[in-house]
Amino acid sequence: MNDIQNRADIERLVRLFYERATTDELIGHYFTSVVPINWDEHIPTIVSFWENILFQTGAYKGGMLFKHMNLNYLAAFKPAHFTRWLDLWEDTVNQLFEGVNAEEVKFRAKNIAVIMQRKLDIS
Repeated sequence: MNDIQNRADIERLVRLFYERATTDELIGHYFTSVVPINWDEHIPTIVSFWENILFQTGAYKGGMLFKHMNLNYLAAFKPAHFTRWLDLWEDTVNQLFEGVNAEEVKFRAKNIAVIMQRKLDIS
């Protein structure tokens, strides 16, 4: 298996993750019924987010926490939701990639989950 090397690899990861997340029994409703998601806009935005994390492209222009604050208001997050999101993310990364960048996106996802739970006061 190869490591994550470019935007195309990140898009492959993000698309597979969302295929799994949208049908997940625990968190799928956030992506399908809580808010309408325009996937033609959302996927490139999330790809830019992770591309910026891995390759410091400057391609992502903020707003992640605010968007999740709104989502939390509409359907309150629980710690189990973050655990499931991380499990799906890590499983998807592990299915597709191995290497330094693959480990970095898993590490960063864990940090993001911790920070978001603190900022959203989820316990």
